[in-house]
Amino acid sequence: MIMRLSLLLLLFCTVLAVPAADEAAKKSVLYENTFERAELKKVPDDMMVMEGGWAVDEEGGNKFIELPGAPLETFGVLFGPTESDGISASARVFGSGKGRRFPTFAVGLNGVGGYKLQVSPAKKLIELYRGEEMLKSVPFQWESGTWTVLRLQSRKVKDGEFAVKGKAWKHGAAEPKEWTISHTDKTEVPAGRASVWGAPYSGTPIRFDDLAVTRP
Repeated sequence: MIMRLSLLLLLFCTVLAVPAADEAAKKSVLYENTFERAELKKVPDDMMVMEGGWAVDEEGGNKFIELPGAPLETFGVLFGPTESDGISASARVFGSGKGRRFPTFAVGLNGVGGYKLQVSPAKKLIELYRGEEMLKSVPFQWESGTWTVLRLQSRKVKDGEFAVKGKAWKHGAAEPKEWTISHTDKTEVPAGRASVWGAPYSGTPIRFDDLAVTRP
């Protein structure tokens, strides 16, 4: 009888704990946009375009925000709240190569001059930038015509030291446990919004979906 009561009590506590855990997970999400309710051929009101012909489009029932294949320059969009560190930004990106020409695309933190995690297929690299300065690069094999997930995280380790980490993987595969690239920065960056960036050097559109800003 005592054992049965103990099991019932344990089950009751578990049921109560699940909603609490779910609520805590929800609170860590600062911004999320899957574009499913977005109006086609427009840019959502909560996003700021840094030039380029960005617009929401749809294919096969899936909506996304798309950067057209011309002009062949780098363009970005800012989204989410203004934050400094202790945050993570992620996005799902689709691009395709054409002959020997390939796009580049990135997810960023801390505004226009902040950090960027960039996939550069022509160089077979994934690169970590701060503004226009490349901090680090590592080999990365990108597959044309597929969705790639990017995640970039920045957090303060101690006064004067910030850990910036990024990872990338093919959509549908398991998220890597280890970070693809990491860097320790000694200079604090100003607070800013998250971002995605694209340069359609192949002359084909670049699509972005599942934008998110979280507090890891």
